[in-house]
Amino acid sequence: MKGTKGKDRNTVVKVVELIGSSPESWEEAAANAVKAAARTVRNIKGVDLKRCTAKVENGRIVEYRAVVRLAFIVEPE
Repeated sequence: MKGTKGKDRNTVVKVVELIGSSPESWEEAAANAVKAAARTVRNIKGVDLKRCTAKVENGRIVEYRAVVRLAFIVEPE
């Protein structure tokens, strides 16, 4: 069914879970996950930050990790 502006109302959205990492911050780790996905996934519409974790060595955080859920529109055939 078409909406008033010609957009398809039968949109399908797919959600995938990714883990991004960064030596600097959780924010950069999440951004890295989105940036990497954007190289092969089109129509990304949103990201949900599920969890933040970190790798620790010698009492210091050495790697920030962000688990994200990425939503994108599935293109019709």
